[in-house]
Amino acid sequence: QVRLVESGGGLVQPGGSLRLSCASSERTFSGYAMGWFRQAPGKEREFVAVIFRSVGKADYSDSVKGRFTISRDSAKNTVALQMDSLKTEDTAVYYCAVSTFPGRYRDYTSYDFWGQGTQVTVSS
Repeated sequence: QVRLVESGGGLVQPGGSLRLSCASSERTFSGYAMGWFRQAPGKEREFVAVIFRSVGKADYSDSVKGRFTISRDSAKNTVALQMDSLKTEDTAVYYCAVSTFPGRYRDYTSYDFWGQGTQVTVSS
């Protein structure tokens, strides 16, 4: 069982920045990928970004590409999501998740472990 804890959410004005962090209970990351998803009220959970353990490559949804950056600190076994140029439509609860086997990484059903989520609100 992997426990994930997100932190760093909050209220920010449009155009501002936030940095989310996800801490894992594992001492070393053994999964296939770690991803960030978000869910706004009344909407489905959507893919935001992912980073792959074996190659360290990342991928992003089109809506955040160029504004968000996912990174991994292997020594601390944490994954961060740097969010810049935030827009009101980025408002959602953000979740980090671990996928233990290769799969459709943009599909939230491919992930086995989830954090409790952290609220991000972008508003003036």
